Amino acid sequence: MATHLANETINTKDIDDIPLDAVDVSQPHLFKDDTWRPWFARLRREAPVHYLADSENGPFWSVTSHDMIMAVDTNHEVFSSQAGGIAIADPVDQGELSKAVSFITLDEPEHGPQRKAVSPAVAPKNLSELEPLIRERAADILDHLPVGETFNWVDKVSVELTARMLATLFDFPYERRRDLIRWSDITTAVPKVTGEDNDMEARKAALMDCAMTFHQLWQERAAAEPKFDFVSMLAHGEATKHHINDPFLMLGNIILLIVGGNDTTRNSISGGVIALNQHPEEYDKLRSKPDLIPNMVAEMIRWQTPVIHMRRTALNDIELGGKTIREGEKVVMWYLSGNRDEAVFDDADRFLIDRSNARSHVSFGFGVHRCMGNRMAEMQLRVLWEEIMKRFHKVEVVGDIERLSNNFIRGVANVPVQLHPL
Repeated sequence: MATHLANETINTKDIDDIPLDAVDVSQPHLFKDDTWRPWFARLRREAPVHYLADSENGPFWSVTSHDMIMAVDTNHEVFSSQAGGIAIADPVDQGELSKAVSFITLDEPEHGPQRKAVSPAVAPKNLSELEPLIRERAADILDHLPVGETFNWVDKVSVELTARMLATLFDFPYERRRDLIRWSDITTAVPKVTGEDNDMEARKAALMDCAMTFHQLWQERAAAEPKFDFVSMLAHGEATKHHINDPFLMLGNIILLIVGGNDTTRNSISGGVIALNQHPEEYDKLRSKPDLIPNMVAEMIRWQTPVIHMRRTALNDIELGGKTIREGEKVVMWYLSGNRDEAVFDDADRFLIDRSNARSHVSFGFGVHRCMGNRMAEMQLRVLWEEIMKRFHKVEVVGDIERLSNNFIRGVANVPVQLHPL
C-alpha cells in the first residue's frame, strides 16, 4: 500500500512513554497528522473517563468509550451545553460577536422550541421532495469532472455539492454559495482549536459580513409568506422571530445551521473516498453489491467522524466511570474515539461497508442535541454514491492527503484523485 494511504503511521513520540495523567488528546496536530488512534486507544483501555489538569484549553475530562459518551450525551440535566459552550476551547472574546449563541448551546427548556422552528426543513416529507434536486446536482457535478486529470476531490465534489445544497436549504443567492462554506470554515478558525496563528480580525470581519447578509435576508423573508427554507422558518417561528431584534442571537443560529449542514456531509464525502482507497477490498465489494450503499454511508460517517468532540459542563457533582466529576468542570465527549471503541465495533479501525452495527456510531450525538440534519446528510451521501457508481469504476487517490489542523472538526483540505470511467 502506498505510503500516503497508510492507516497506522505514528510520527509522534510513543504514547506509552507519556504518563497517563499527561495524555492530551486535544492537540490539533494529532488530527492534522492523522496520528490520533493510539492516543485514544490508550485512554479507552486505561482511563475511559480521564482528567487532564493542564492543557492549552485548561483542565478537562476526556470521555472516550462508547458507553460513557452515551451516558453523558443523554444526561442533559447534569451535563450542560449552555454553561460553557460545546467546544473544548472556551468562547473567544471578539467583542459583540461573543454574544452570538445558538440553540445547540442552550439547555432545556429554551433549546427545544428554537430547534423545532427549523426542523421541518429536514423532515422526511421535505427530504423526499429534495431528493430529485440533490440527484440532479450530484449528476451535474460528476458529469463535469475532468476525467484523466488529477484534481482535488474536496473542492470539486465535497465542497461544491455541499455549497449547492446549503444554498437550497437557506434559499441563499446561488452565485454566492461558496460564501456559506467560507463562513463555516472561519467559525472554528481560532488558535486553541487549530493550533495555528489565525487572523482573528479577518475572522471577525467575515462573521460580520455573514451577520449583515442574513439580517437583510431575514427582513425579506419576514415580510413574505412563510416558506420551507431555514431563514423563513426562523423569521416566522414563534420561538425565533424576535431574533431580528438581536442580530447576534440571529447569527448564532444561522452559523450553527451553516456549520451543521457543511461539515458532516462535506468531510464524509471526502473521508469516504479515502476509506475506499485504503480498503480496496471494500471497493470491490461495493462494485459487486451496490445495494450496500445505504449501510456504507453509515459506516463512512462512523469511520470519518466529522465532528471530533462535543463539550459539556457539569452542573453538579456526579460519578462517571468510577471517577467523580465536580460541578463546573469541563467534560469532553470524544466522538472520534467512541466510533473506534473495540467493545462495540469489531476491528474498529477497519472500514467495512457491510458492518452490521455501523449505525451504532455516535457521530450525530444522542439525546436532545442529536444532529437535526442527520437524515439530510445521509441522503446526500447515498445519492452521491449511487451516481458515482453509475459513472466510475474507481475514484483513485493518487497523492498525499492534506488534513486540517483542528480538534473540533475532522476536516480534509485536499484529496488528489483521478477518475476511472466504467
